[in-house]
Amino acid sequence: MNEDKIKGQWKQLAGKLKAKWGKLTDDDLKVAEGNSEYLAGRIQERYGVAKDEAQRQIREFDSTL
Repeated sequence: MNEDKIKGQWKQLAGKLKAKWGKLTDDDLKVAEGNSEYLAGRIQERYGVAKDEAQRQIREFDSTL
């Protein structure tokens, strides 16, 4: 994930992230604020997937932006 790109557009992306990963809380997204490592950890925790899978999902999401 391009951290600078994400941080600059975080408010717009937060809605899209919430639509894709509905189990993420507003607090999760607020704390993540463009940090893909933190976001991967929250996805891993909320969805019970491996870290590699969470990172793959984030990369896939990023490619659609």
